[in-house]
Amino acid sequence: MNKETPIKIEKVVLSVAGTEDKLERGSKLLNLISGMKPIKTKATKRIPTFGVRPGLEVGCKVTLRKDKIDILKRLLAAIDNSIKEKQIKENHFSFGIHEYIEIPGIEYQRDIGVMGLNVTIVFTKPGRRVLEKKSSKGKFPKRQQVTKEEIIEFLKKNYNLIIVPKKSHLEGDN
Repeated sequence: MNKETPIKIEKVVLSVAGTEDKLERGSKLLNLISGMKPIKTKATKRIPTFGVRPGLEVGCKVTLRKDKIDILKRLLAAIDNSIKEKQIKENHFSFGIHEYIEIPGIEYQRDIGVMGLNVTIVFTKPGRRVLEKKSSKGKFPKRQQVTKEEIIEFLKKNYNLIIVPKKSHLEGDN
């Protein structure tokens, strides 16, 4: 495979966590931002400290693909077009938006209140389909994964994103 194989954004996932009232407000928020109806996610484990039990709805999410990805520029503008290098992993990167009113073009909604959300952007290269087809699944070699360096280069080139490098443990807090 050519080393210069182009990478592309496969999907953008917007998510909000919470239970009961917060979950309903989060669902309205995701609908406001994306224009799509969010799906609810359920807990699989029991966490008594937080009052979580299996089957309880604990979050909601919306997956945006292809033509709906243009919202990404607005979401990146909400965090001043800069992310930390440690937020970038293999095949994806994630960031949080503290308050939805930071997103350009979105106004405060009284019924939603003040809420934040999480954004995850997943990248892919051509040939990924061999993993997802039902019959005769193929192998997906390591060279086919989208590396951290490729994601950084893509973001700088296409979105003018500023990547804040990790601090070295030798530098200290000077």
